[in-house]
Amino acid sequence: MRDIVRRLLIAGLIALCVGMLFLGGKHPRAEEIGGQTEHWIWPADGEITDTYGTRGGLHKGLDIAADLKTPVYAVDEGVVSKSYYSDTYGHVIFIKHKNNFETVYAHLHKRNVKEGENISQGALIGEMGNTGDSSGVHLHFEVHHEEWTYSKENALNPDNALGLTEVGQVVMAQSKAYPGETIETAGHPHPEEELQNSRLVLDSSSESPESGHSEEQSLTHLVQPGETLWSIAQKYQSNASRIAELNHIQGDKIQVGQNLTIKEVETKHYIVGRGDTLSSIARKTGVSVKELKSNNQLDSNVIYPQQVLIITQ
Repeated sequence: MRDIVRRLLIAGLIALCVGMLFLGGKHPRAEEIGGQTEHWIWPADGEITDTYGTRGGLHKGLDIAADLKTPVYAVDEGVVSKSYYSDTYGHVIFIKHKNNFETVYAHLHKRNVKEGENISQGALIGEMGNTGDSSGVHLHFEVHHEEWTYSKENALNPDNALGLTEVGQVVMAQSKAYPGETIETAGHPHPEEELQNSRLVLDSSSESPESGHSEEQSLTHLVQPGETLWSIAQKYQSNASRIAELNHIQGDKIQVGQNLTIKEVETKHYIVGRGDTLSSIARKTGVSVKELKSNNQLDSNVIYPQQVLIITQ
């Protein structure tokens, strides 16, 4: 009898261990997620105000704050699995994607899609709001493996799908989270182009730009009709609260024609040589390709010999 009981206990322990192995392997690894979501786009314009795992581990998503009625887009194609109003999520949309993920878009002001609807990547699905259990206008975005459940045991860190984020970071809707880099070498004369509504104010004592030359600069922006602190911050990949602080703005009110200081930084210049690429310059200077493009307002990876690039320190 004792032998039978002992065998049953051993069998039970083995079953428990196997079950735990299956549970532990239920979620894909971070690198596996990134490989399946590298084509995803950001769901909305705005500023990251909270990240995954905060509030004692209870916050299972990413918060993006912006103006009321800011458009919200689908990060990838899929089928709307739920679209309803709840006391906690407010107006919320769930989308089931082909790569076995389900995404959640909560606290919306308005929902534009219905359950069962097939949608494409970048489709306008709703508007950012402050509905449900929410303390301000923002999009609460979640990613779940296979499906959303009430206990959220399938929740994944959106950073693994969209890239690393931090509070205060500004993101732009429909831009790729893992942008592919096209390598284009310098080899053509640079066309003269003027930067509209913005300018670099250089120290009057500065010398002609040279590779490695440092100087104090401030980037300013002339406010245009319809612009807000949020939209201006997005344009320069800055922080709306930081811009308000630099310009001694109380609240978020700005006026057309107002000249705003976007940031004050110490910079150095790099003169592009023939054969240089943004990647090679990034390695030389210790600045990322993304920062180089942002600092110089480059829309592509194309650069030209003798072009003077601003390297932020």
